[in-house]
Amino acid sequence: MLSALFILTLGFVILIVGGELLVRGAVRVAERAGMSELLIGLTIVGFGTSAPELVASVEAARAGSPGIAWGNIVGSNLANSLLILGTASLILPMVVPRGPLWRDGGLALIMTIILWLVAITTGITVAIGVAFLTLLVGYLGYAYWAERTQPAGASALHEKAESLEVSDTHLHDVQPLWRSLLVLVSGIVLIVLGGRWLVEGAVDLARLVGMSEAVIGLTVIAIGTSLPELVTSVIAAYKGASAVALGNVLGSNIFNLLLIGGVTAVIAPGTIPDEISNFGLPVLIATSVLLLLFAATGRKITRWEGGILLVIYLIMLVYNVVAV
Repeated sequence: MLSALFILTLGFVILIVGGELLVRGAVRVAERAGMSELLIGLTIVGFGTSAPELVASVEAARAGSPGIAWGNIVGSNLANSLLILGTASLILPMVVPRGPLWRDGGLALIMTIILWLVAITTGITVAIGVAFLTLLVGYLGYAYWAERTQPAGASALHEKAESLEVSDTHLHDVQPLWRSLLVLVSGIVLIVLGGRWLVEGAVDLARLVGMSEAVIGLTVIAIGTSLPELVTSVIAAYKGASAVALGNVLGSNIFNLLLIGGVTAVIAPGTIPDEISNFGLPVLIATSVLLLLFAATGRKITRWEGGILLVIYLIMLVYNVVAV
């Protein structure tokens, strides 16, 4: 068991470090190539900060562990919506721009409902994966257009990129191109290795403690891969950038569903485990509705509402452990 925990922890550390290096290297290379900051933020930063979850789910799908793959996707969104938003709201009540919330939060809710309906009926197919990826491309195009023509209505994907700017003031430091490329390649290598070891450790741990792979994905893997989002959102809250913290979470949820869910469906179509389709996804739908209600009633998420989100997350964790 100690060996499985060691491999799992090592995988987490390497995966997160690799994700950080990937984003830093990619941003600097893109800047040297002349890409605009807006385009970099909507694409490279968005994809790069989702790399840990993406690699973990893809490795799990390739290893024949769909429970870990889909548990990571759904569990990461639960951790984002309950753990991260709850923590950030306790630090600073979160002012919510109504337009972006209904647009971006509404999209995440609709896609979660669609994923749940597919999970309990036909199962996940390659066509579903392609549809999710196509929708992501369309949404990226819309976000780019909206940011250029309506700067006051910042999208969640833009705020997701801004959260990285808030937490890392040295991101755009000038470096030689060779060093940026080295950082980029190193990040890619590390996230591949980290993702592989993470999945190996998770599979071994699930077998040793008698816990299903889906529950491991919903809890342990999801929390670990969401740590970078937790750090950036907490820093944004401390600095008074509550809209950035909220956008970081909503943007991550959209990427998790459309990008990671789409790629996972294309690579490993099939059924979603019952623990996710009968528990994880319904809880995520209810959580998404609750967030919209919180934000709609007072145009902000207060400290006591953030406390409710954290309590719900703790109850969910306890339920998963007791239900094993």
